Amino acid sequence: MAPAMIDPALFEELKTKIEEDTVVRKELDRIIDDLSQQVSFSQGVLSRIHSTPRSKYTILLPQVEDGIRKEIQCVGTLSSFASRNPYYKYNHKWVRTVQEAISTVLLCAWLGGLGSEARPGEVGRLMTLEEVGAVFAVPVNLKDRDAFHITIEDYLLALINIIDELSRLAMNSVTMGDNELAVLISSFVKDLHAGFQVLNLKNDILRKRVDSIKYAVKKVEDVVYDLSLRNLIPAKMDE
Repeated sequence: MAPAMIDPALFEELKTKIEEDTVVRKELDRIIDDLSQQVSFSQGVLSRIHSTPRSKYTILLPQVEDGIRKEIQCVGTLSSFASRNPYYKYNHKWVRTVQEAISTVLLCAWLGGLGSEARPGEVGRLMTLEEVGAVFAVPVNLKDRDAFHITIEDYLLALINIIDELSRLAMNSVTMGDNELAVLISSFVKDLHAGFQVLNLKNDILRKRVDSIKYAVKKVEDVVYDLSLRNLIPAKMDE
């Protein structure tokens, strides 16, 4: 009995699927590269907070917001394209960049940016996951359909990123004579650390990153302790 012949159409079909996948990946790479460039711009402007007095944030933050508006456009393009394809097949390509974009939004808002008539900006503001989703105009924590969204893990990892940045700012703010900001950062970082301890985290990467928060807490506590030894903590914050 002659052996069965393999139908050539099988490999033609596989070839077509591979080519389609390559097209999707190339387009995602292009979109993500555009987003990465806008995130890098926003991060570059935000890095100036370490040498900019708080009184000058009103000049700095609008520049950050300009960068974030371009990030929002890129995320919109990404969301539209990615939602036409299986989310968990491709999300590894953009997850890091999207988390960095979220970090720029969280930090800008914490510094007093991204305010509105309904809610003016204020230093120390923590945006919720839902508020971040609203900024980017994308769903969050989707469970009912396979589409682009911001996950809880994305939000938490972005939050840890700004903790690192704020702990550095605590030290630099003292150098600029803004002891009040250092104390505010210390209180905020300790509250976040306490909040993270409540979470039952299953994600290994997230658990490891959460462990690193204690070093940021120690760093800002040391700054505030040094200020207290020198009686340099503003009186109203002692109350």
